[in-house]
Amino acid sequence: MERQRFWYAWTSVAYLRGYLATAEGGAFLPDRAAECRTVLDAYTLDKAVYELGYELDNRPEWVGIPLRGILDLVDGNAGS
Repeated sequence: MERQRFWYAWTSVAYLRGYLATAEGGAFLPDRAAECRTVLDAYTLDKAVYELGYELDNRPEWVGIPLRGILDLVDGNAGS
């Protein structure tokens, strides 16, 4: 599990750095880091809830995967 969390954190940081560097100065980006974090958390939670619905409809035996992600996001532990 520790390797998974490390991989999640590492890839998330690499992606976000690249995205923010490319989008720098864009009017759609929040001005403050805290606002950016809120938007990112909301988007991530939205995607995880969507995935939960998908798994419930198509692969109920996989429900634990998005559910763990949702619980981590709600607990504030995603990637840690």
